[in-house]
Amino acid sequence: MARHPSIPAAELSAALPAGLAILVTGGTGFVGRRLVEALVEGGHRVTVLTRDPGAAKGLPRQARLLGSLAGVEPGERIDAVVNLAGEPIANGLWTRAKRERIIESRRAVTRECVALMERLERKPAAFVSASAIGWYGLHGDEELDEHASGNDCFSRQVCVIAEAEARRAEDLGVRTVRLRIGLVIDAGGGLLQRMVLPFKLGLGGPFGRGQHWMSWIHRDDLVRLICHAIATPGLSGPVNATAPEPVRNSDFTRALGKALNRPAVIPVPAAPLRWVAGDLARELLLGGQRVLPAAALRSGFSFAYPDLTGALKAIFRKI
Repeated sequence: MARHPSIPAAELSAALPAGLAILVTGGTGFVGRRLVEALVEGGHRVTVLTRDPGAAKGLPRQARLLGSLAGVEPGERIDAVVNLAGEPIANGLWTRAKRERIIESRRAVTRECVALMERLERKPAAFVSASAIGWYGLHGDEELDEHASGNDCFSRQVCVIAEAEARRAEDLGVRTVRLRIGLVIDAGGGLLQRMVLPFKLGLGGPFGRGQHWMSWIHRDDLVRLICHAIATPGLSGPVNATAPEPVRNSDFTRALGKALNRPAVIPVPAAPLRWVAGDLARELLLGGQRVLPAAALRSGFSFAYPDLTGALKAIFRKI
């Protein structure tokens, strides 16, 4: 996908003080790679936990790779831990085995992070652990900040378990931010990678009636928010990682079609989606939440891409 030049990587970590030692799990993923790049370019010492050395191809050579956190000595200095690891939730049907992998992957790696912090002689100043806006479950048009309640569904169950494990770090005196991440958009992966081909073929359009809400965030803003969370002593607890202007699915697809100079008028019928994908379709494709980043804004964070049109213009060139 062609794109405009993005924000220089080093600028994404500008909120951080100089020379931090930061551990990142999930550093080979769509968000993690950009975060590691930003931290390394910003002059920080980065350690990446990865079970698959092959997946680390293309990471900055300055990043240290570990296959297990057992390799971290108790006397080592780690200023912050960023936990982004977990089985992808949207890349396959939610069979029983897939659901177990989604939950157990998040539980296991978060426990490993907390166990590391427990044995470190000097505790990290911050633990930023990924959750998702699925914590709120499915909602209608109501605006949801970090004080909103959740409705039960599988997505919420996953997030509740992940956040409960992350909160164990608070018992160690580590300031913990539970980052409830929305739909991450940028070129080269994530949501847009799955959506662009149908649009380029002229087959793009809303899912179902297109009235459900999509709470999104540009990947560079997410990286900036992670760095802001590390650098802001007063920020802890749940933090919604979404742009301040969520949109309905119909508006999202219309904006994407305009950015690609392609029509966005062919709806994807809801019934076949539900029949093929079950809860995955109901929760991720046909349902959503109208989430607002209240905690981030209160803490002084400023979004580089607050509106969808501007974000998509920054991603795609005019065709």
